[in-house]
Amino acid sequence: MLNFVARRIAAGALLLLVLSFLTYLLLSIADVDVGRQLLGQSADQAAVDAKNASLGLDRPVLAQYADWLAHAVRGDLGTSWFTSEDVGEAVAGRLPVTVSLMLGVTLVTTVVSFLLGVWAGVRRGAVDRFVQILGVVGYALPGFLVTLVIVLVFAVRLGWFPAIGYTAFTQSPGGWLSTITLPVLSLSVASVAGVSQQVRGAVIDVLRQDYVRTLRARGLPASRIVFRHVLRNASAPALSVLGMQFVGLLGGAVLVEQIFGLPGIGSMTVTYTTRGDIPVIMALVMLSVAGVVLINLLVDILIGWLDPKARAA
Repeated sequence: MLNFVARRIAAGALLLLVLSFLTYLLLSIADVDVGRQLLGQSADQAAVDAKNASLGLDRPVLAQYADWLAHAVRGDLGTSWFTSEDVGEAVAGRLPVTVSLMLGVTLVTTVVSFLLGVWAGVRRGAVDRFVQILGVVGYALPGFLVTLVIVLVFAVRLGWFPAIGYTAFTQSPGGWLSTITLPVLSLSVASVAGVSQQVRGAVIDVLRQDYVRTLRARGLPASRIVFRHVLRNASAPALSVLGMQFVGLLGGAVLVEQIFGLPGIGSMTVTYTTRGDIPVIMALVMLSVAGVVLINLLVDILIGWLDPKARAA
């Protein structure tokens, strides 16, 4: 297991190195005049060139990247070109918002998907068809449309939750819960639709195995067979899909945070990318890649714990 974890961390570090260089290269060749944006459109070209030179933008891209990487490995992510904030502190201030969103979506997706999937796989018939229809509809609906409907119903019409804004958990746990409920629901619809279908299929496959027939012949209660034996063996493929859904949520968070006015990583990415603020964008890329590697590693460890065959492999 330790060798496996070490290999995955090494692969993640290599992936981070490659993606960070490609990101820096693309940002450097993008048609964004940072000096002009900082000084304004009325500034003369000499002042703009001097500003770009002070930021090191007149140097070769490889030299700029090497300088950034040398500071990054020491934990120095630099300073924002536009706000003069320490990049590490700026990202850390936004991170709890997005983490709250991701954890909430993961919790809702896991609970609802497994309940629906097990229900459909065990009961079959009309229940199975109903869950499949829900899955198809939930997965086919555009994310922005689902979000708008949720806002109109629960925020505008019923007034149960605020339509925009965010309250930190440390300020008010109740306010925090009310401000992330609608964003979590809007992101959970497609995730539940995808994962529940995977759980359903896995449960049906496990129920057809010979050992399940043996357990039934011995007179074990159906609930014990399902929750102690079937669910454990059906969880591995569902966890793989759940991990991929979590990675996909990083992209969905951009839209949701913009709509609900959440000061998270998603909205921060949009704001600083349009400005061409390379230090901040590079920090966000590092954070995203590290999050993807960590989630995949945790999923693999859980699958190995649930499935002895996967652990042996």
